Amino acid sequence: MNKKEFTGLYEDAISLLKQLIAIPSFSKEEQGTAVALLQFLNSRNILSHRRMNNVWALNKHYDANKPTILLNSHHDTVKPNKDYTLDPFTPLEKEGKLFGLGSNDAGASLVSLLAVFLHFHERNDLKYNLVFAASAEEEISGNNGVQALLTELGKVDFAIVGEPTQMEMAVAEKGLMVLDCVCKGKSGHAARDDGDNAIYKAMNCVAWFKNYTFSKATPLLGPVKMSVTMISAGTQHNIVPAECHFAVDIRINECYTHEEVLETVRQHVNCDVEPRSMRLRSSSISLEHPIVKAGLGLGLKYYGSPTLSDKALMPFPALKIGPGDSARSHTADEYIYIDEIKKGIDIYIEMLNNIL
Repeated sequence: MNKKEFTGLYEDAISLLKQLIAIPSFSKEEQGTAVALLQFLNSRNILSHRRMNNVWALNKHYDANKPTILLNSHHDTVKPNKDYTLDPFTPLEKEGKLFGLGSNDAGASLVSLLAVFLHFHERNDLKYNLVFAASAEEEISGNNGVQALLTELGKVDFAIVGEPTQMEMAVAEKGLMVLDCVCKGKSGHAARDDGDNAIYKAMNCVAWFKNYTFSKATPLLGPVKMSVTMISAGTQHNIVPAECHFAVDIRINECYTHEEVLETVRQHVNCDVEPRSMRLRSSSISLEHPIVKAGLGLGLKYYGSPTLSDKALMPFPALKIGPGDSARSHTADEYIYIDEIKKGIDIYIEMLNNIL
């Protein structure tokens, strides 16, 4: 690809990202960005499709007899936090940075992968098909996000999932299980020695979650991590509460199933325990996989990620990699460096050139 074509890809990607930033796209409310993505693809004479707020397109010479690579990132965002000093929906380019909600997570990855898709779209000599997919509801792992989209795509052999990883390869992810726990006691008057305080019961359970260690850890994903993140009890100061509710965030490595962790919890805590979901499992891709070897050949680093992505919902190998920094995600005055987008496009194309 010549320098002019590279420049065009960069400019298109950055221009589209600015457009997406300006359109609110909270999870389950991505209609506006879905339309913008469809219009972008249609303006380039690329046949595109939409299911709910998921958008996808196939390379021009798609061949059902060839294996397929999915290029996926999401176009939903969290809501801006209260510490923003800039308008989260006004794209501001300043000192080599592009500010705006979703710029880093994961708008930069989305537009970079779309630029890569455009680069390869017309080729008729590819060994793989390419499918570009912009998914909804990633931030909440919603049922109408990538999980609903996958049924439309046919057989996928592996995916590149765009998330801010500083273009390092996240070859594994921890799974997630959220538990809703209830400790039950008996209400009574706080001035008398009656009732059975549910808060005190909950304190013992919370202490167990804080101190218990699962024995198996791995070099990539480390140990299972449990964090009590929400707690609620009582209605007024002079009544001993009969119930105390709390939530536990559990990040699970590949050594344990959700069922095994849940059984261990129930054996040790004196409260009712119910999982919200058991579908967000740990995942990994082999270091011998062609796309990982392509990245290693370029000198890219690899690691195990403690955070989730749509990769957790994919029943095929997937590599998480993208421009930006996960530490900036969900922060006030979120930004992406313009050069990170350019570098991301370059590296994606180099990786795929090694296997296509």
